[in-house]
Amino acid sequence: MKNIFLKYGAIAICTLSNFMVFAQPSSENDTADLENADAPAAPIDDYLWGLVLLGILLVVYTFRKNRKTA
Repeated sequence: MKNIFLKYGAIAICTLSNFMVFAQPSSENDTADLENADAPAAPIDDYLWGLVLLGILLVVYTFRKNRKTA
């Protein structure tokens, strides 16, 4: 139990510390917001089909693995 808590606790701390480091606004921006008027719009759904395919493959892998052990 202690090993599991240590492993997942370390992963959570590393992940959350990365979020805090990268979410800080830059010192170059005088308006203190995270948006820049000169930056082009970034599409967020370019590789959505890849994420869906990866999710389906993960579900199939997990289902087959659990079916073999049961």
